[in-house]
Amino acid sequence: MEKMSRVTTALSSNAIIGRTMFCHLDAPANAISVCRDATQVVVAGRNIFKIYALEEEQFVEKLNLRVGRKPSLNFSCADVMWHQMEENLLATAATNGAVVTWNLGKPSRNKQDQLFTEHKRTVNKVCFHPTEVYMLLSGSQDGFMKCFDLRKKESVSTFSGQSESVRDVQFSMKDYFTFAASFENGNVQLWDIRRPDRYERMFTAHTGPVFCCDWHPDDRGWLATGGRDKMVKVWDMTTNRAKEIYCVQTIASVARVKWRPERKFHLATCSMMVDHNIYVWDVRRPFIPFATFEEHKDVTTGIVWRHQHDPHFLLSGSKDSTLYQHMFKDATRPVDKANPEGLCFGLFGDLAFAAKESLISSDSNRKPYPGGDRRYPIFFFKKPDPTEQFANVSSALSVFETDLDSNRMDWFVKTAQLYLLSGKPFAELCDHNAKVAQELKRPQVSTTWTMLRIMFSDPANLTAPGLNHNLSKLGTMPLMNSFSMKEMGSGMGTESRLERSKGESRQDNIHLDPGNSHISNNEENEETEGSEGQAEYMFGDAELDDDDLYSMEHDNQTEEQEYMLPQEAFQLRHEIMDNPSAPEHLQQDKADSPHVSGNEAEVTCLTPIESFSLISISQPLYNPHLPASFFCPIVREMLSYYAEQGDVQMAVSVLIVLGERIRKEIDDLTQEHWYMSYIDLLQRFELWNVSNEVIKLSTCSAITCLNQASTTLHINCSNCKRPMSNKGWICDRCHQCASICAVCHHVVKGLFVWCQGCSHGGHLEHIMNWLKSSAHCPAGCGHQCEYT
Repeated sequence: MEKMSRVTTALSSNAIIGRTMFCHLDAPANAISVCRDATQVVVAGRNIFKIYALEEEQFVEKLNLRVGRKPSLNFSCADVMWHQMEENLLATAATNGAVVTWNLGKPSRNKQDQLFTEHKRTVNKVCFHPTEVYMLLSGSQDGFMKCFDLRKKESVSTFSGQSESVRDVQFSMKDYFTFAASFENGNVQLWDIRRPDRYERMFTAHTGPVFCCDWHPDDRGWLATGGRDKMVKVWDMTTNRAKEIYCVQTIASVARVKWRPERKFHLATCSMMVDHNIYVWDVRRPFIPFATFEEHKDVTTGIVWRHQHDPHFLLSGSKDSTLYQHMFKDATRPVDKANPEGLCFGLFGDLAFAAKESLISSDSNRKPYPGGDRRYPIFFFKKPDPTEQFANVSSALSVFETDLDSNRMDWFVKTAQLYLLSGKPFAELCDHNAKVAQELKRPQVSTTWTMLRIMFSDPANLTAPGLNHNLSKLGTMPLMNSFSMKEMGSGMGTESRLERSKGESRQDNIHLDPGNSHISNNEENEETEGSEGQAEYMFGDAELDDDDLYSMEHDNQTEEQEYMLPQEAFQLRHEIMDNPSAPEHLQQDKADSPHVSGNEAEVTCLTPIESFSLISISQPLYNPHLPASFFCPIVREMLSYYAEQGDVQMAVSVLIVLGERIRKEIDDLTQEHWYMSYIDLLQRFELWNVSNEVIKLSTCSAITCLNQASTTLHINCSNCKRPMSNKGWICDRCHQCASICAVCHHVVKGLFVWCQGCSHGGHLEHIMNWLKSSAHCPAGCGHQCEYT
């Protein structure tokens, strides 16, 4: 007590002196805590557990609590707290689920005092009672909180939050029996230490896990919470329902929050990832930090003010294995660098521009926003508060509106609603989406879907396109009756022959089907065109030159010559097993005979035709389709093009439809960026169902987990007001059905809607119809219900 009195007196005369300083640690720190007299700090982590003395110029290591050749997991700490009443007492939360207390007054090297192993999973937080020496509280990943009396071997109370994980527990500074607990599901619960069976109050504080909470040291009812939604919220707990009075928007998930001593509106925060800085916020000005500490090179894991009555020294530990003491006078002040100019686009193309008043006032033709008419209010101006301790940066705001018709986003909404991303074969999805884009007058997108179908569809399901442009139609072919080898022309198939036969009309056209090895005579086909341009074709095992092509032409002369086809043009390629077999009538006798045998001539005798290219005959001998992997680089460039143009809808839709065909070609970070951009747009247009479908169908693990967050629905019986623990709709206490419609008095088996004020409800349609004519609850409780 004599030492404590001396420290308090010293504080009154500003005797705590020091500077901004740091020391290197042996391992990354997970948490830090300072003793009450502000002379020592304990640093704990997975591989470090040490006490340092806070001297004027440096940190001095005083004690290493990790002793023994093979330290147990009890030394692996997720959290640490130094008792503010007993200077020799520490508590740690171990990663193996143990709660350990340490007595620094022990004469032995091992300072471990008591070990509690009742938690089944990692303990996230430990907290001593601010005025009770022997009371310790813990919160674990198993969803339970336990209260320990350090004079006993086991816990004295167990509190069930009915949630997956307890992230933080904090005793109230002013209310002896109250503590707050924050949970993975976004809820915050207030408990009375004397009633472990049921919480006193519960409210949803954040969308996502609540990582931390802290009671205000001076104002009894203020509770600050921080979560993964990047927000810090201050709640007034003195009212009947928790009331949010301040909200600070940060740039990353909030891992720690600590009120600043002697400054009612100041609190410090650090991030769980991405952001390494420590921020001190004035909650009255939530858009820019009051001060910033930028010394750490990795994520800050623990922050604590050096003394509960000194606002000038802040201690921090980090994953960069450093321990810092920050002096507030050395902090960066972002407000000094604030830019009074800003630019922002609205959802419908409106442009808001803020600049210094001196720049705006010179333009007399420009009408400032506050005096103008707007279609909808999007800005809210804050009146200056003369009591604020920081300077005001004044800007003038102008809004440039666009014509609604010129920037309508109807096509985006309709496309999102009409696109099919799964549930049908790939070709049908592409055809449907192409049709949707065509109807919305987006021809380029429609063509893209059609090209994707052609590129990636299974060749066995498509009719192969002919190698010649004259083979333009697809279909099944009837068998031709005869084929005369005598009808072949008398010369080599030169280009002049091909060009000459190109303009001639003929009665019969040739069509080939990969599934049919026969050649058809179709009398209803259109005029054909010859081959245009140069092309390379493979005939059997040898590639022919243009001079080696033969053309078959019908000649009316009486003298006819027989020509024998080159043998290499008709060699069969038996090694290609998945192609259609070659026509039997094209096979030549193994003997080098210049004549065709009688039986073979009978099979190969076809009706005379005017012009027939050998290219068409050889087409079924090989597969003309390129593998799907050939097109992947092109598709990757196409997706990047659409994304750069701002059409992430097309990029994400193609990603989902193609799936594994293209996913490996694009890095995960780019995919995640596209998905997040598209989902954000969908949610801004309130297309919740489409957004959820995109999340479910996404192939990116970072996106899939968005709708897999812990969601818990707590249901109380409308009769006895007790929580319903079973899975059905029958209360296991009063044996009454909880889902009775207040209008028709029947059991609701489908969609159930209820008032959050009085807990009465029923069928959605019945409640909507009732509230159209009456504002009071249909159950007769007198509450004024509202359906929105």
